[in-house]
Amino acid sequence: MILVLSASLNPGSRSRILANACFEKLQSLGREPEWFDLAQTPLPFCDGAQAYGDPNVIELGNLIHQAEAIFVASPVYNYDVNAAIKNAVELTGKKWTGKVVALMLAAGGSGSYMSAMGLANSLMLDFRCYIVPRFVYATGESFEGSQLADENIQSRVDLLVDESLRLADALRD
Repeated sequence: MILVLSASLNPGSRSRILANACFEKLQSLGREPEWFDLAQTPLPFCDGAQAYGDPNVIELGNLIHQAEAIFVASPVYNYDVNAAIKNAVELTGKKWTGKVVALMLAAGGSGSYMSAMGLANSLMLDFRCYIVPRFVYATGESFEGSQLADENIQSRVDLLVDESLRLADALRD
């Protein structure tokens, strides 16, 4: 199973547009991806105690556990991925172990292109995830309304999907 995880809480999210482009590409390849949107299925703050029993946390944990590959789409705030995806990782913890993880980021400007590294390092070091060494980083001019308007970014999404699936399939076999 392939999971697409949209981390933005903003209803007009550009990172969700990237997630949708990824989801559609996966479907066009005959895959049946699962979709989890943190804006539609809110998670409690990680409190180190009660939050782990929340039904939405359990649902996300089960999806992550079953996934062969996880595509994370996140906005960039203050030179980092948003707090919602970090919270999701804290809540689901070891479910991430050994997963192929691909990152797609939407940011306001070009200066935050290294913002994926904190999350990538955490997933790699804490949970031995296989981080796809290619990610999508898109800025405001890549979008028009609720659509991806940059063919180069669409090509990067397509390539990210292809390479992530190749890695996940190789690890499964």
